[in-house]
Amino acid sequence: LMSTELKRKMKSNASKQSTTKNPYKAVQCDPDSEYITPGVFELEKLFWRGSGAAYTHVNEVWPSVYIGDEKTALERHNLEKTGITHTLNAAEGKWNNVATGPDYYHGMNIDYYGVEAEDIPTFNLSQFFYPAAQFIDHALSKPESKLLVHCVMGRSRSATLFLAYLMIYKNMTVVEAIEHVKERRCILPNRGFLKQLWIKTMSVLQKSIEEQDERRLTN
Repeated sequence: LMSTELKRKMKSNASKQSTTKNPYKAVQCDPDSEYITPGVFELEKLFWRGSGAAYTHVNEVWPSVYIGDEKTALERHNLEKTGITHTLNAAEGKWNNVATGPDYYHGMNIDYYGVEAEDIPTFNLSQFFYPAAQFIDHALSKPESKLLVHCVMGRSRSATLFLAYLMIYKNMTVVEAIEHVKERRCILPNRGFLKQLWIKTMSVLQKSIEEQDERRLTN
């Protein structure tokens, strides 16, 4: 038989585990929903299976949306040839980034938006999720537009911002967004960026729950 003291310790440990916030743990916010939000570690594992696309300088990941690298962003002639009308530089700046800008594309009829972001896990890229998503949505509101989203490698910063766009404007879950893009480009957001996307998902789910609760109370 289990001693009373052992039972007490097990109960205490279970209580501690249930109240500890672990971003790597899968979480189901809404008990009425079958969707379970994977933890950050599970999101990382999605990339272990590889990509449906070989790594190249640039790939079309959505109709009229291309994710590319520094080389792609600097080739003015090819951008004109492709018909790029908008550029989102997720690595703006001179040091270890892509030093383009509105002046670089002068005379090309390209709308430019730059984000000064570092590709390190501690950088708060989420502060740019909504502004970047709004720029992307505005660009795609015109059928003739073509958008290049890029950073240095076209794998982490630029990919993260486009994933956030899919979550915000296309109502995709973080898993759906990742699966869609990685089948079309070899991407690999760093762990910190994945955590920020995970937090974004959790906030959306929480808002949905609150809205459902409000509707239940008013009905």
